[in-house]
Amino acid sequence: MCSLERGEAGGGGDGDGKKKAAFVAVVGRPSSGKSTLVNRLCGTKVAIVSPWPQTTRNAVRGILNRPAGQLVFVDTPGRHISERKLNKRLIGVSDRAIQDADIMLYVADGSRSIGPEEEAVARRLLFLSGRTVAAVNKMDSPASDYAAYRSFLRRALPDIPESRCFNISALKKTGLEPLLAGLFDLAEEGEAFYPETCGTDQELSFRIAEIIREKAINRLYQELPHCLYVEVADVEARDGGARLWARAFLVTEGESQKGMVVGKGGAMIKAIRQAARKDLSRILAVKVDLDLRVKASRDWRHNDGILKRLTAAAGGGGT
Repeated sequence: MCSLERGEAGGGGDGDGKKKAAFVAVVGRPSSGKSTLVNRLCGTKVAIVSPWPQTTRNAVRGILNRPAGQLVFVDTPGRHISERKLNKRLIGVSDRAIQDADIMLYVADGSRSIGPEEEAVARRLLFLSGRTVAAVNKMDSPASDYAAYRSFLRRALPDIPESRCFNISALKKTGLEPLLAGLFDLAEEGEAFYPETCGTDQELSFRIAEIIREKAINRLYQELPHCLYVEVADVEARDGGARLWARAFLVTEGESQKGMVVGKGGAMIKAIRQAARKDLSRILAVKVDLDLRVKASRDWRHNDGILKRLTAAAGGGGT
């Protein structure tokens, strides 16, 4: 699927008609603001966002078209140190995106202390420094320590010049234009990978599932933030394409969790369904009807088949 959403126009071209194109892997530890940044840079919602670590489970692509050319941002799962099966799969998703990318965009959370996970991310990018741009995010936070992060970058990734290090706030959209200019400077000349009408290449069923999951985890984070996934069973275009109908299942890890998702008198599942319908109708520009149900899949986070499916490529190609 190629969405008809478009990123914001504008930005500096090079004036000679030659355009650039690059895949940009957005890398960092959990909750550094990668998904928010991708959405801001692309000018539309292509990645779901929550305050809870490891919300992103796939390599999610958002496409930005500017007079200078096209950048395809690949939002990746946060790189977290853990031996759990799901986390190992997520690290694999991130590694594949890094291997396939032309440019790395390393996003660090300037409001958090530098620890083992930050060091591990820097080690992963050390030999890719020539193709890496660094963005220290959350400059709007009083807790941010940019001097400490600049010092860390000089020590851990010494081959990244100061000209490719940026202080930004994805939330407030601060510092994004200089960051984009730095990415385009590093990109090579080439043809666009996708038509200019594309905002993302995500499959429709994937977009539906992700929006439902976002609405669920942002309401159930205290009880079961990572114990949910979404199955989209059916999707139909109706009324000549004016409406979209979908049946989906919110899947919990055990029977005892189903009641939390349903809520008293069905209040929770109703709130999730209504919020998802509203967001999907806005994003897809059609009226969306959603049949949302709940079921259990015991210990799914230890099921290799389910994990492989959940972390599979989200894109459907550029057609």
